[in-house]
Amino acid sequence: MPPIIQAQGIAKSYGATPLFEDISFSVSEGDRIGLIGPNGSGKTTLLRILAGDVAADTGEVSLRKRTRFSYVEQESRFAAGESIREVIERAMAEAHVAEGEREATLAETLGRAGFERFDEEANALSGGWRKRLAIAAALVQKPEVLLLDEPTNHLDLEGIEWLEELLRKAGFACVVISHDRYFLENVVSEVVELDRAYPQGMLRVAGTYAKFLEEKEAFLHALANRREALENRVHGEIEWLRRGAKARTRKSKARIDKATEMMGELADLQSRNRSVNARIDFSATDRQTKRLVEMEGVSYGFEGNTLFNGLDFTITNGMRVGLVGPNGSGKTTLLKLLTGELALQQGEVRRAPSLRIVYFDQTRQLDADVTLRRALAPESDSVVYQDRVIHVASWASRFLFTSEQLNQPVARLSGGERARVLIARLMLQPADVLLLDEPTNDLDIPTLDVLEESLLEFRGALVLVTHDRYMLDRVSTVVLGLDGLGAVERFADYAQWETWIDERHAATKPKAAAKAADSPRGQEKKKLSYLEAREYATLEQRIERVETLLAAKRAAYEDPAIQTDAERLMAAHAEMEAAQAEVDKLIARWTELEEKKG
Repeated sequence: MPPIIQAQGIAKSYGATPLFEDISFSVSEGDRIGLIGPNGSGKTTLLRILAGDVAADTGEVSLRKRTRFSYVEQESRFAAGESIREVIERAMAEAHVAEGEREATLAETLGRAGFERFDEEANALSGGWRKRLAIAAALVQKPEVLLLDEPTNHLDLEGIEWLEELLRKAGFACVVISHDRYFLENVVSEVVELDRAYPQGMLRVAGTYAKFLEEKEAFLHALANRREALENRVHGEIEWLRRGAKARTRKSKARIDKATEMMGELADLQSRNRSVNARIDFSATDRQTKRLVEMEGVSYGFEGNTLFNGLDFTITNGMRVGLVGPNGSGKTTLLKLLTGELALQQGEVRRAPSLRIVYFDQTRQLDADVTLRRALAPESDSVVYQDRVIHVASWASRFLFTSEQLNQPVARLSGGERARVLIARLMLQPADVLLLDEPTNDLDIPTLDVLEESLLEFRGALVLVTHDRYMLDRVSTVVLGLDGLGAVERFADYAQWETWIDERHAATKPKAAAKAADSPRGQEKKKLSYLEAREYATLEQRIERVETLLAAKRAAYEDPAIQTDAERLMAAHAEMEAAQAEVDKLIARWTELEEKKG
């Protein structure tokens, strides 16, 4: 069967800078393709070309006839005042979903995504829930191909696990840009790395992300051997030329031409495979104090919701804390209490004298109109780093920027390049305690590796909020977990927190909770995950809603006025059957969760 999408020989440049040239890319049924590559390599542009939002400079993109596809961009934006329900209804209308299927599709999709109240304003949701809503809006369009650009950005860890399960079970093909290494390993069936270092502009490997790393290492090893052999041959040819080779014979001319060709190939290999990584090194102070921050009996909440209650925790020098919890559980709030940006409601936070806290805010923004030069060095053409004066051009090169980019506006930078600018500014501030709120968004995998190494070498204390489970596991020495309901616990690693959160969020029905509380063993361990529990809590309401719809469709089908109109009768029958199928599906799902819950 031919591919669903087939791109042949496409190229795209912005100004004089080519993003990629002569790229061929196909998507077939069942493909789950992870698209990776360095920041600025053109991943988002390639995805937008596949979606039809951007035209390639050369080459062509062909689609199978009547192909349905949905595209979820990096940033989830909705119309002002639009409710969750209205977002989904608009998406279904754009995809021409049959009227009789819309209510059931809306209820099922939002329920599985964890939404309970459909009339809330979409833009009032947290970043993670806006991302879930954008994905849900794509799903109700029933795509054959789903294109996702950095979908794990802003999702919390539970949201990422929800998305992983969704994509693994999906019947559609998908192409997903992601730098989350665990996510790639758990989801994709192929990995494509877009990089001009490769002869064809990209490397495509079937299999898991681990398989891709093996194949990439073998490819680079073969490339290194080829370069070494070529260097030896070119060296021999240069020696021959230096001895004054005469170009009188046809053989001599051919050898000179061959030597020139080999030199060109070697130069091309060296330019394409020059390995460069950002150099990140956070500045720690020479503080000898052991206890840096002490929290005692700290509680915080708003609008009747308790985020955490009676928190006792001490941050000591050299400690690396991974702060985890669902979206809205208070991670950012806790960081702001540590800095003093938020006033305490209850409890006490004691900081060591003259403590220097540096905070990396996840809502960070750069002025899009300012030049890269001014973004990196606001006051002059140099910066002071670890008591050394460094020219802005040298400072920029440390973060993989060229001198030509210095006078470009920040608006021209990719998301990952902007993240590197923010990290560059952060590095100029010496810190006893480094608070990082989602620093990994938009960073490519090589930069993530360097960032991890830098955090491991940082001599001060660190509190890290990240959805990148690989980084969390590698960097953290202790995990502080929030459940979003007021409880806070300390864990050795992320896996312990994950087990704890599933147990705490499994109980959903009040009578089940009461029964468990009354039992001699206390509240027993539940078998539903957090997301399954949220889905289960809304299922009865959704079944009731769809049964009401079914009754209306049955009444329409039995209406005497249409009994002699074959076309209207068949349409009414199809709508009634569709509603019945949705009722059956929801009841089957309720039975499945009920049995699992025990």
